Amino acid sequence: MEFADVARELLLVAPGDFVAERTARQRAVRKDDRDLAAAIGKLRKPAPAAWVVDLLAHDGALDDAVDLGPALRKAQADADPAEIRTLRQQRSEAIAALAQAGADLASDAGHPATSAVLDQVRATIAAAMADPHAGAAVRSGLLVTPLESVGFDAVDLDGALADPDAVPDAWSGSDAPPIPITRARGARKASRASRSTETAPPDRPEPDAEPEPERDPAADRKAARQAETAARSESRDADAALDAAEADLEQAEERRADLQRELDRVTAEIEALERARDAAEAASNDARELLAAAQEHRRSLGR
Repeated sequence: MEFADVARELLLVAPGDFVAERTARQRAVRKDDRDLAAAIGKLRKPAPAAWVVDLLAHDGALDDAVDLGPALRKAQADADPAEIRTLRQQRSEAIAALAQAGADLASDAGHPATSAVLDQVRATIAAAMADPHAGAAVRSGLLVTPLESVGFDAVDLDGALADPDAVPDAWSGSDAPPIPITRARGARKASRASRSTETAPPDRPEPDAEPEPERDPAADRKAARQAETAARSESRDADAALDAAEADLEQAEERRADLQRELDRVTAEIEALERARDAAEAASNDARELLAAAQEHRRSLGR
């Protein structure tokens, strides 16, 4: 069985039961496929909003909504105000309907979604409409984190999927995560500021003053990407450590429960043996009394 198939099944499990189900599935396949078992053990528990979106994807409820994205992008490019208004209204209605459907699915699964979670669900669906790669990610049923977008700019999908290799349409040709919009804009402003500083003559330069080193916007963007990638890696490591701790805790609780059941069984056996001993002692005492009475009766007859 492919890891992506196992992941899709596990990501539908209610968050409260995820760790136990993941551990059970890992144990079930460990004997036959150790690599698959290892991959299952590393599967991250989905964020609540991602779980709700995966439920919707499993039901096939997202296809029509995601398909609105290309039409809206085309209307935007064609500068067609009437079409844009119509499609935006349809998008708003679709997002609201899907959020309600997700809330119903979560409640049916015994894990009602909070208003904050549903806000993230709506943002994720909006991102899927805005970016075709995000749309592929959302439709895959392998989402582990919610998504967000600004307009029709690229959505950051780094770390968003349980198995990125299973969803090639979710990547735009580069494995490097896109620069967040706010950072990209900041880098452009820094670049413009740098150019204006270079072209404007200084008021009164010091004779021996050394010129400030020129800033490299490309280097700034690279440093920003590296810093963001490092931060996301630390976050994933923390999530993995938390999941491992939860798995260890669950195993410890299962072991404690097993030992408690064994202790209860042994205690019951001891109590049964003690009752049998007490009954045997009572029977022995009765026998001694009968024997003593018989001996006394025989002596009395002999006289």
